[in-house]
Amino acid sequence: MIKTRKEHHLLYLLLTVVAASCTGGGDSDAPVDGNPLENPDSEAMTQTAPDIFLATFATNKGDFVMEVHREWAPNGADRFYNLVRNGFYDDSRFFRVIPAFMVQFGIHGDPDVGTFWREARISDDPVTQSNKRGFVSFATSGPNSRTSQIFINFTDNTNLDGMGFAPFAEVVEGMDIVDQLYSAYGEGAPSGPGPSQSRIHAEGNEYLDADFPFLDRIAKTAVAGG
Repeated sequence: MIKTRKEHHLLYLLLTVVAASCTGGGDSDAPVDGNPLENPDSEAMTQTAPDIFLATFATNKGDFVMEVHREWAPNGADRFYNLVRNGFYDDSRFFRVIPAFMVQFGIHGDPDVGTFWREARISDDPVTQSNKRGFVSFATSGPNSRTSQIFINFTDNTNLDGMGFAPFAEVVEGMDIVDQLYSAYGEGAPSGPGPSQSRIHAEGNEYLDADFPFLDRIAKTAVAGG
């Protein structure tokens, strides 16, 4: 049966995370002290998120703001809260931008840091919201596999609801900025000419800046409210 273009991109959303996770993993001997981004299990990275909070993303195209509701997806909201407040997404790239589908990001630009998060999985949340335009969910490679990659829906992707993609936030300001993110590289390798997630994990921003210099980037993130 011939797949529609959206079905093809959805299959890639699942399979590329699977492929990336097979080429490396977290470090069980991560230090307790020092950079919290090098220890997903540290106290600094396992705080409970406020019931509702805002996450601001300053990008080279402008700023956008997500409003996170912990009751929508508690495990996802907690993970996202700790990633943002500890600067995980700072200086990372929007490496997969598919018009009329979604924009994906969340691989750390420094592979030495990113390796700690490859297997730092959190349990699934029930899907209580729909993947409508502007709603935000974690990418997955199957049950209980969420780590750090997230995506923002460009359109109503309600077909994702029954597949376990649990929205935890909504873009409440700057969705016009999200719409402008550079998309000409298309689908990622190996299905398309865009960036390879495996190479991003292995080489980080050095690879992306050399081979995909027009990708838009996150300069800084911040948490407010709660």
